[in-house]
Amino acid sequence: MAIVTTPKKACAVNPLKMSQPIGGAFAFMGLRGAMPLLHGSQGCTSFGLTLFVRHFKEAVPLQTTAMSEVATVLGGYENVEQAILNIYNRAKPEIIGICSTGVTETNGDDVDGYIKLIREQHPQLAKCPLVFVSTPDFKDAFQDGWAKTVACMVEVLVEAPPVGVERDPARVNVLPGCHLTPGDLDELRTILEDFGLKPSFLPDLAGSLDGHIPDEFTPTTIGGIGVDEVAGMGRSSWTIAIGEQMRRAAEAIQAKAGVPFRLFERLCGLIPNDEFIAFLSDISGRPVPAKYRRQRGQLSDAMLDAHFHVGGRKLAIGAEPDLLFDLSSMLHEMGAQVTAAVTTTQSPVLERIGTNEVLIGDLEDLEELARTRNCDLLITHSHGRQAAARLKIPFYRAGFPMFDRIGAGHQLSVGYRGTRDVIFSIANLVIADREENHQPAPDSWRTSRRSLKPGRRSFVDATEGSMA
Repeated sequence: MAIVTTPKKACAVNPLKMSQPIGGAFAFMGLRGAMPLLHGSQGCTSFGLTLFVRHFKEAVPLQTTAMSEVATVLGGYENVEQAILNIYNRAKPEIIGICSTGVTETNGDDVDGYIKLIREQHPQLAKCPLVFVSTPDFKDAFQDGWAKTVACMVEVLVEAPPVGVERDPARVNVLPGCHLTPGDLDELRTILEDFGLKPSFLPDLAGSLDGHIPDEFTPTTIGGIGVDEVAGMGRSSWTIAIGEQMRRAAEAIQAKAGVPFRLFERLCGLIPNDEFIAFLSDISGRPVPAKYRRQRGQLSDAMLDAHFHVGGRKLAIGAEPDLLFDLSSMLHEMGAQVTAAVTTTQSPVLERIGTNEVLIGDLEDLEELARTRNCDLLITHSHGRQAAARLKIPFYRAGFPMFDRIGAGHQLSVGYRGTRDVIFSIANLVIADREENHQPAPDSWRTSRRSLKPGRRSFVDATEGSMA
């Protein structure tokens, strides 16, 4: 069992975590026709917008209430009202998602009260959902903002089915954690549909941030799950939650609509995917398709091939709790040693990570631990690239943001195929680093001629001689 500790530093020197409001806005981007709105200063929004655009290389809708110093002191009702009206009149959104920030939370703005008053004074907003989530950025982290927002969507948008209405046995709700990419959601959708199931993802980033080019420009999100489909999630037969962060949202659907749920804490690895596939076979009543039996065999072979390179390696990983648990558990099963683990916020899964200590800290802490514990590989988002260069060890990019490589939205880590791809990528980094630095390799048992004593011949020499 890992011991979870918190450093006593006065500030984060090189931050690892992203803020709650950004996580909340990210979740709203998985809704069709949505406009996320940050209730705070312009700087709060521009910072988050920059991260999203650099990560996805796409136009991202994100607005602000543009709070000034005076508005912050006097209260932000007028700013919220004007922002909502401007968005409604100009962008014609299907839903407006509002996330608070540190400055407005410190002031104590009653945004729920603001929304009620705005609806009374502007009847034209009656059919436009306005969802507010409290996400102060002076506490918690990106993952918490996502989790709170998805739970709030469920509480506000999902409708309880009428008494006596039968549920659709093929319909399944999927609540993905923020550590899953649009590529991961596409893979999960394919797996579910191969079992004859009809999945509804909340949020569905694969529809809005998968990099496709729309036929016409729209100022809101260009895809994702619609508000009407979210309302009907209460008629599904099951809810599948992926990541511990989604437990609250799954419990909310169960409490509101009576839909049972199954939580999968991770889907990167052999055993977790065996459990996932078996569950889908059970609820669908269908046998496992041959393609997944073959993919399972491919993953087993990949683990066998790669463990020579990954096994025994000392890893330093910095990520949000669910991503940290996901990757570290899979690599631990491959024989790697998670020597340094740093995360951003508290989570029940942290104590079960295969290491002695998990530190809630920043990238400076991760770099120092990696240096003192002689780690061989660094895993974190793109802000860790300078640390990897200073440490002179291979660097595997994972998480958000990933702005110095393209294709971040299509990176795959779930299912048998995704796990296989992650294993190959990490093993190849280790191989490339070993070749560059001339470190010992699995084939280094071959003894060079120069190191042999006079009169002795190596296996290679003997073979060459016999062939000659």
